[in-house]
Amino acid sequence: MEKHESNLACMQEALRLANQAKDCSEVPVGAVVVRDSMIIGTGFNQNIAMHSVTAHAEMNAINEASKFLKNYRLINCDIYVTLEPCHMCAKAIIDARIKNLYFATPEPKSGAVISIDNLLDKNFLNHRVRYHHGLLQQESSELLKNFFSARRG
Repeated sequence: MEKHESNLACMQEALRLANQAKDCSEVPVGAVVVRDSMIIGTGFNQNIAMHSVTAHAEMNAINEASKFLKNYRLINCDIYVTLEPCHMCAKAIIDARIKNLYFATPEPKSGAVISIDNLLDKNFLNHRVRYHHGLLQQESSELLKNFFSARRG
């Protein structure tokens, strides 16, 4: 697996994966799971290709990282995502025991972290995920806007 030293490099890799999704006519979202400065899981949206509602970038990256570690618990791992996670993905991030979530841009229609819900801040959770957003926000937002504009145009 590839070693990365900075948050920026990790989010750039997630953005590269989002572009890969776009090239496959999937909604351009990418994600990477990192442990000890090493990317151990990658994913991009593949709902159409995998015929699965659960084939979001985060789910694919978490599954790959879990296989790499041979453990469904991703202790001391961080996840970088180009778009704010939905409820399904946010819950998977919690259940995987991921330490930090970094996402580039908010998702006003279904974002479960800061937009339509604050799932990660709920008191009933048995694991706390710290979250940060805004890194490469403009690039991620433009990629999504251009993708949907092209589909509508």
